Amino acid sequence: MRNTAKLTTAVLAAGALTFGLTACGSGKDSASGSSDYSGPLVVAASPTPHAEILNYVKDHLAKKAGLDLEVKEFQDYIVPNTATEDGSVDANYFQNQPYLDDFNKKRGTHIVPVVTVHLEPLGLYSHKVKSADALKSGATVAVPNDAVNEARALKLLAANGLITLKDGAGSEATPQDIARNPKNLQFKEVEAAQTARSLDDVDAAVINGNYAISAGIKPAKDALVLESAKNSPYGNFLAVKKGNEKDPRVKKLAKLLTSPEVKKFIEDKYQGSVIPSF
Repeated sequence: MRNTAKLTTAVLAAGALTFGLTACGSGKDSASGSSDYSGPLVVAASPTPHAEILNYVKDHLAKKAGLDLEVKEFQDYIVPNTATEDGSVDANYFQNQPYLDDFNKKRGTHIVPVVTVHLEPLGLYSHKVKSADALKSGATVAVPNDAVNEARALKLLAANGLITLKDGAGSEATPQDIARNPKNLQFKEVEAAQTARSLDDVDAAVINGNYAISAGIKPAKDALVLESAKNSPYGNFLAVKKGNEKDPRVKKLAKLLTSPEVKKFIEDKYQGSVIPSF
């Protein structure tokens, strides 16, 4: 998951158009269907921590490995995949498997993971209480409004005894799937990028790790409850359009992203708020 300023539809559209007009620079010859791997590898990424990790690779490791890496930052969770699908960028790094599965299913895209790099634990935060138990009856909790992250948020609350979900509630669980809600919590569904900004307007908010870090929050220190990294399906990975997994530039980046140098960079910079998954 950064500067959490929400991009307007117009800006996103303009960005997508720009990438569409410059797709030839991404190393793909989309008109002929052939591949040209001679150009830079263009990777779409969320600013924090994804672009930061990629820029570390670019500045310290890529040249020695013979990789020309270009990082494009996006504030949302949609354009990186659509740009990868249409060839405007070569790859992306921002998402986890449940989110990608849902995205491919709903939008008909063909994005596949290459290598898992890190986990950003989801957390519950508040400016008004010091512990989850201190939330009052009827407290309002902001949760991400996309299907996968909302379900993930509800599972976090359930794992910490704040609610109980119905049997079988899966990766698309919503507040309608709550079986027990002893504190009568009220849920405010907002765009994931806005959850950190909502903290002053609600009693608590479930925030993705990247957005928390960008807002100056330290998940390992500030979370009322924090998602467990053990056996988590939410590791963030480098992804490409199906068929491009063998791009030699992608292979080089995958190797660099899972190198000892990157592991140390993640551990030193994020202090447990971002956890290497390799």
